[in-house]
Amino acid sequence: MARKYFGTDGIRGRAGEEPLTPQFVTRLGQAAGRYFSSESEWPVVLLAKDTRESCDMLEAALAAGLLSQGVAVEHLGVLPTPAVAYLTQLLEADAGIMISASHNPYHDNGIKFFGPGGTKLSDEAEAAIEELLESDASAGRLASVRNHQEAERLYIEHLLSRAPRLDGLRVALDTANGATYRVAVKVFQRLGAEVFAMFNTPDGRNINKNCGSTHPEALQRLVREGGFDIGFAFDGDGDRVVMVDERGRLAHGDYALLINAAVRQEPGVVGTIMSNMALERALAERGIEFERVQVGDRYVYQRLLERGWRLGGEQSGHVIFMDALQTGDGIQTALLTLEALQLSGTRLSDWVDEMPMYPQILLNVRVADKQRVMRHQALAAWIAEAEKIIGEGRINVRPSGTEPLVRVMAEGADEELVRKAAEHLAGRIAAIE
Repeated sequence: MARKYFGTDGIRGRAGEEPLTPQFVTRLGQAAGRYFSSESEWPVVLLAKDTRESCDMLEAALAAGLLSQGVAVEHLGVLPTPAVAYLTQLLEADAGIMISASHNPYHDNGIKFFGPGGTKLSDEAEAAIEELLESDASAGRLASVRNHQEAERLYIEHLLSRAPRLDGLRVALDTANGATYRVAVKVFQRLGAEVFAMFNTPDGRNINKNCGSTHPEALQRLVREGGFDIGFAFDGDGDRVVMVDERGRLAHGDYALLINAAVRQEPGVVGTIMSNMALERALAERGIEFERVQVGDRYVYQRLLERGWRLGGEQSGHVIFMDALQTGDGIQTALLTLEALQLSGTRLSDWVDEMPMYPQILLNVRVADKQRVMRHQALAAWIAEAEKIIGEGRINVRPSGTEPLVRVMAEGADEELVRKAAEHLAGRIAAIE
């Protein structure tokens, strides 16, 4: 069954508008409640959120729906998404739910589901919940709600258990006015680092606003001008991180994958179609196998399971360490990368020098019907034209998971040819009637 509401990572939209109205989210809670009740006699669901002003409304609606179907709800409060995954596993809950739109602006929001064991729900489970949305939504057996007072402490202890000492390290943190604004600072300070935190005063509307992993420019200036050893910028829900070296240069998820794969001597790494060619070549030089999957951490996770590998992730900074937690965790990625740097006796800047990125251009083409575009009989020929323009490099075309967009990515050795190829193909796609 095709999914109507669930995209690449849960359900997203503008809060208060379809589909994220209180009425729909209550129905979603009821549908999810019926699904979890079919899997467990007395289901318990953990519920957390980021700092958006709409989170309280959606939390109340979702909890009401779940409770009306006999699902007990435990509120975790404001916590990063990976904390939900970890606590779902630790506390043996039947599911965990995070209310967040990740790196999107404050007026957007979303709902992510984790199943038993703290892994993302499968496509099939999400499709089953959508099917239940169309069935009877009357109240059944009722359940209770409580606040979990120890959630933040348990998550912090988990992070500290796998972290190196950071005594004397000068670290700058950009918490995006989001879900990591308390936890990240506490963790780095307890490990002995000298911490300067910025964008750590959420007001409900400033999450991701000119800050965080998608806008790290202020952090780059701070690290460069303030003499910090390293900087980390998280996204709104804390499952991603990008790094800044002491010279103020940005190092995204591809660098985290290379550093950890090389130091840990991993046999293989899973990336995505957006992973830079430079990463693939740097890994090959070290005898490390590399595989690409479609964009989305769930697909990275699935391939890691299939191959029996421990490390994979996305250029965006969403990195999975299977021997630590089976989903991306920005704080943990930062800590484990610092540990790898310590073990190798290197600085982040050494790796940035070693692996210059190939120019990569991503263009979003707004279309009336993205699936019609992907089925267009001339698309393959247009991609071949773009590949001929680019020479050494690659082209990828994919539909957005949540918007009426087709994303055109071009990558190669010559930036001018990369841009020319991307614009040529985007123009062809935009002309489709």
